[in-house]
Amino acid sequence: MPEVEAHITGTVWKIECRIGDDVAEGDTVVILESMKMEMPVEAEDAGTVKEILCEEGQAVSEGDTLVVLA
Repeated sequence: MPEVEAHITGTVWKIECRIGDDVAEGDTVVILESMKMEMPVEAEDAGTVKEILCEEGQAVSEGDTLVVLA
């Protein structure tokens, strides 16, 4: 199953998807905030959102899985 991972260490500012949503390659699924900048995290593959493993306000590290697609 494709996983969408954090590409930077930061805080989850906004979750842009819900379980069951269909996403295309390149769609923004989460927005991270780091050093007062908003950084979109995009799906590298198309799929359906199966799990969301983060919540808004949560601190994440580079490489953490944020969303699982099916």
